[in-house]
Amino acid sequence: MIRIVLPLLLALPAGALALTPPAKEFIEINKTLEPVQCEKRKLRRAIVLAQVEKREADLKKLRARFAELNADPGTARLEKRLAVLEARLLDRQGRPRNPEDLEAISFQQRRAFYQCD
Repeated sequence: MIRIVLPLLLALPAGALALTPPAKEFIEINKTLEPVQCEKRKLRRAIVLAQVEKREADLKKLRARFAELNADPGTARLEKRLAVLEARLLDRQGRPRNPEDLEAISFQQRRAFYQCD
């Protein structure tokens, strides 16, 4: 039994066992929203570029797509839940209640950011 359990425990990231339930939920929701967040990031860049290059037709299409993503009820619900969880993860001074939570969330967000491009 120990031969099976020990390798499994060693394979887990060190911080995964120390995360609070809100942090775990935050990370799971963020993973679910990664494709939408990536597309929004790309749209923001394209919108700025279209503004600078004064391409009004493209600008309208890009803004319409961005608004469409924001209007999706499933995405909006998950983003609201992230806001609630974020408030639960921080104390009244805005510091993380559990530093391991912040570290794990930050790592996951950086990974998602670099995978987007």
